[in-house]
Amino acid sequence: MVHHWFRNPKKIILVPLVLALLLIVACGTTAPAAPEAGKEASQPPAVQKETPEGAPTAVPVAAALPPEVVKPEGTLNAGLKEMGPFVLHPSTLGNPQIFVHGTAPIGEGLLQQDINHKVNGLLAESWSISDDFLTWTFKLNQGVQFHKGYGEMTSEDVLWSMRQWGSSKHPRAGQLEAFWAERPGTETTDPYTVVVNTGEPLIAIVAQQMLLVPGGSSTFIASKKQTDELGVEAASTQMAATGPWEIVDYRTGEFWRMAAVKDHWRQTPYFAELVFWEIPEESSRIAGFQTGQLDTFLMAFDTIPLVEAVPGARLMNIPDAVDMRLRIYGNYYPIPGVEPRPAYDPKLPWVSASPDVNSPEWDRARKVRKALHMAIDREGLVENILGGRGNTRTPLSGYTDFVHLLEGRDWPDFDPEGAKALLAEAGYPEGFSITLTPAIRGAANEVESCEVIAQMWNDIGLKVNFQRVPYNTLRPQVVGRTYQGVTCHGGAPDPVPADGYPTLASTGTFNRGLEHPYVDEKALAAMAETNPGKREQLEKEVGAFLMDNYLTDFAYYSMDAVWPVGPRLEEWTEHVRTSDLRQANGYEFIRHRQK
Repeated sequence: MVHHWFRNPKKIILVPLVLALLLIVACGTTAPAAPEAGKEASQPPAVQKETPEGAPTAVPVAAALPPEVVKPEGTLNAGLKEMGPFVLHPSTLGNPQIFVHGTAPIGEGLLQQDINHKVNGLLAESWSISDDFLTWTFKLNQGVQFHKGYGEMTSEDVLWSMRQWGSSKHPRAGQLEAFWAERPGTETTDPYTVVVNTGEPLIAIVAQQMLLVPGGSSTFIASKKQTDELGVEAASTQMAATGPWEIVDYRTGEFWRMAAVKDHWRQTPYFAELVFWEIPEESSRIAGFQTGQLDTFLMAFDTIPLVEAVPGARLMNIPDAVDMRLRIYGNYYPIPGVEPRPAYDPKLPWVSASPDVNSPEWDRARKVRKALHMAIDREGLVENILGGRGNTRTPLSGYTDFVHLLEGRDWPDFDPEGAKALLAEAGYPEGFSITLTPAIRGAANEVESCEVIAQMWNDIGLKVNFQRVPYNTLRPQVVGRTYQGVTCHGGAPDPVPADGYPTLASTGTFNRGLEHPYVDEKALAAMAETNPGKREQLEKEVGAFLMDNYLTDFAYYSMDAVWPVGPRLEEWTEHVRTSDLRQANGYEFIRHRQK
């Protein structure tokens, strides 16, 4: 059944010819000759797994193949929706820049997650973890050079960079600060070895996620020498990192221009130049693609037919790449030792005056939250917003491959009349006002799906204040626990549920809208539990609490990553990193299409 809110999809209106001409002048690209074919570079595996008993398993390290000899040619142009002010220093980098940087990449992390979702070494040649999960030892690749002549990366740069991240706006700054803190046993034993004493156990699969690139939780290694010489502000705009792309020019609100690093230690790009263009309007991005001035771009799903109509264009499809989540904010219940949160207000219909789940106050707020979920037609969203390129199999963020922990729990059935009845029972027969904000962070259709949810809530009598603001305006409110509404929030599926628990704990920098004594205790315990069976039991308890009380981070659908590939490009699926697929990545592996 197609509901009325799907009957008038947005029409794509092409921008005037003058915009296309401006793009032509600005980009000035022609299709270069294809480079010579050669052997693909590979990465040495360094996967660290946990046994059922929780003890680390030794992992052999394969020798790396020598990089392919590449002569970079031509310009590769990509259109993004929002890039934010130009900031690149680990101590100041926040969102959305962290996504833009990660997808480039100008910098590289210690680890990466490949197309098969396996964690491999990147700047770290290998790593090991002690049997008590307290000591991590990273062995670095040798000969890795920083941009702009700042010399070889060493263990000192790694330790310094990670401590910069711990004092930054990074969503996992608190975790990073604790992991890399100065304490006995944390040291650089030689220029290519870093030993970290974490102080408290932290399960490998959670710790690895904050060492990956690209993504919303990614980190990279920068040159300490550059910051010492230039200071943070100057180094931020001329960042000397280690990636295959080096920043050469930028204009906030317009573009980032990057040059290929020749003879890069890992993979020299096939294109000599990469330019990210900030183009907020979907119609302008598709116009640039149709005229050949963009080679790829962040694409809404209803644009797919227009991409398929471009001669020689292709689509890359990676299934189950992004979860779109409904996050309900304001449920910040008192936790001993934690200051009261500004957004906690029991007068909000969805917030209880008591943290006791058996109290009348809790029951009233729970009914309101359940009604919000019952009003959403998830299957209709997948069919009409995604064109069927997604699913509703995952009811809760982080449980993508762990749905068994929820024991059959799911969203309530789509039932607008039932939602109205619940609101009446809770004391809101005429509805109430609520703010709904899409977190604009680069996921396809993130705004469109949120707009439809707003209409669905209007249909059950709510007065929805749809607030479309840049993410760098929304995020400080989320971090400061001052936002009192709901967000539509896209993100990469977590490898295990506990990977997302830093944002449910009172100690986390970023937060998903909930702090409750029960969740706080269980989440912190799950992140430290090194026995997988015991950790899963804690994850099960957290998941059941969230689902039974309709609290936060419900995945209203999971969608495929669909990236347009222009007629000048070959597909590069095998080189895609899956740590975050909201935007394209792996640009250094994109080849010129053979004629």
